[in-house]
Amino acid sequence: MSAISPDDTAPKTLGTNGIVAVLAFAGIVVALMQTLVIPIIPQLPTLLNASAANTAWVVTATLLAGAVAVPVMGRLGDMFGKRRLLLVGLALLILGSVVGALSDTVLPLIVGRALQGLASGVIPLGISVMRDVLPREKLAGSVALMSASLGVGGALGLPAAALIAEYADWHVLFWTSAALGVVVTVLVVLVVPESTVRAGGSFDFPGAAALSIALVSLLLAISKGSSWGWTSTTTMGMLALSLAAFLFWGWWELRTPLPLVDLRVTLRRQILFTNLSSIAIGFALFAMSLVFPQVLQLPTETGYGLGQSILAAGLVMAPSGIVMMFVAPLSARITTTRGPKTTLMLGAAVIAVGYLIGAVTLHAVWLLVLISLVIGAGIGLAYGAMPALIMGAVPASETGAANSFNTLMRSLGTSFASAVAGVILAQLTVSVGGREIPSEAAFHVTMGVAAGAALLSFFLAGVIPKPSSSWDPAPRGAEPSGFPV
Repeated sequence: MSAISPDDTAPKTLGTNGIVAVLAFAGIVVALMQTLVIPIIPQLPTLLNASAANTAWVVTATLLAGAVAVPVMGRLGDMFGKRRLLLVGLALLILGSVVGALSDTVLPLIVGRALQGLASGVIPLGISVMRDVLPREKLAGSVALMSASLGVGGALGLPAAALIAEYADWHVLFWTSAALGVVVTVLVVLVVPESTVRAGGSFDFPGAAALSIALVSLLLAISKGSSWGWTSTTTMGMLALSLAAFLFWGWWELRTPLPLVDLRVTLRRQILFTNLSSIAIGFALFAMSLVFPQVLQLPTETGYGLGQSILAAGLVMAPSGIVMMFVAPLSARITTTRGPKTTLMLGAAVIAVGYLIGAVTLHAVWLLVLISLVIGAGIGLAYGAMPALIMGAVPASETGAANSFNTLMRSLGTSFASAVAGVILAQLTVSVGGREIPSEAAFHVTMGVAAGAALLSFFLAGVIPKPSSSWDPAPRGAEPSGFPV
C-alpha cells in the first residue's frame, strides 16, 4: 500500500512546512506535561491537604499511563490511522488538563495527570505520520525536529511552569495546558493529512494487557522502591510480577499472528541495539533534570549550592531545549550524508563530554548553562537519529508501533535514571541546618554515572550494522532493504 502525497490532502497554502511545524508544536505541547507540576511538587501536600506519599502519585500516574499508552496507541495508529489516534491523544490531554484545573483534592488531580500521560503517544505517532506524508527529501530534517521536541518541551516547560506557579494560582498551569491542547488540536485538524498506510488485522488484546502489567509493575517498583524499600515484599513482588508478565508477553507475541509488537522485527540488530542505546540516552537526558535544579537551589552556605530560585533554575535549563531545536537540522544533515548510526554515536559522545565536565565541577551558574547546552546539543543529535534507524528497518505499515516502542525505551531510561540518581542522592548526604541534603560528591557521582550511560549508548550504537549505501528511510509500504539482520 503506497503512502499519500501531501498535495493530495494538505492545504496547498501551508504545504509540508506547515505539517512539520504543527506536528513539532504538538510534540512540544505533549512534552510540556513532563515538567508541568515540578515547580509545585513541594507545595502539593499543603495545596491538596494530602500526604507527600499520596501527592507523589501526581507524577507517578503520568509515568504509568504514558508507558501503557505509547505502545498501544502506536499499534492502533498503524491499524486505524495515525492522525486519528494523534487526535485521540490530544483530546485526552485536553480532558486531563481540564480535570486537573478543576481539582482541589489529590484523587481527581491524579486522574487528570493520568489522562495527560495517555497523550504520550503523540510524538511517535507524529514521526510516523511524517514518514507517510512528507516528501523523501524533507523526511530526515522533519523527523529530527519532531523527535527533539520531546526534549525541547521538557526543557522549556520548567521555566514556563515555574513562572506561572510563582505569579499565579497553580490551577492556571492546567488551564494553560488545556488551551495549548485546543490550539494544537485545531491546527492538526486543519493542516495534517491522514495517511492511507494501514497495517490491518485485529488488535492484540492479550499482548497489550501483558505488556501493560509488565510495564506498570516495573515502573512502580522503580519509582516507589526508595519509599517502599528496595528489598521489601512489595517491591520484590512488583519486580517478580513484571518479570512473569514480560515472559508471558514475549511468548505470546512470538505465537500470535498479529502481535502488538513484532518481536522478530524488534530483535533485528538495527532495531535491537537502537532501542538499547535509546534506554541509555533516556537515562542521560533525565539525570541533568535531577541534579541541576537541586544544585542551583541549595543555599550558598553549603559551599556548593548556588542559592537560586526555582524560576532561575528553570531558566538555566531552558537553553538546552533551544539548542536541541537548532541542532535538529545538523542531525538531519549528518544522517543524510553519513547515516543515522554516525549521528547517534556523535550525539552520545557529545552528551558524555557534557556530563564529564559536570562530574568534575558544578561551581557556577554559567558553567551549568554551558553543560546544559553541550548535553542539549548531544540529545538533539541523538534523538534525531533514533527514528531514522527505526524507520530504516521496518515497513511503513509498522512505523507507528516501532517508533512508539522506541519512545517507550527512552522513557524506561528516564525511569531508571530517577531510581539510580535517587539512591545516590539519598545515600551520599551531609547535615546542614539540622536536615540531610545530598552532598557535593553525590551530584558529581550522579553526573559521572550519566556520562557512563552516554558512553554505553555510544558503544551500543557502534554495534548497529552499517547500511550498504547512503541512508534511506526504506520504500514506503515495502519491506526495508540494505540492512543486514
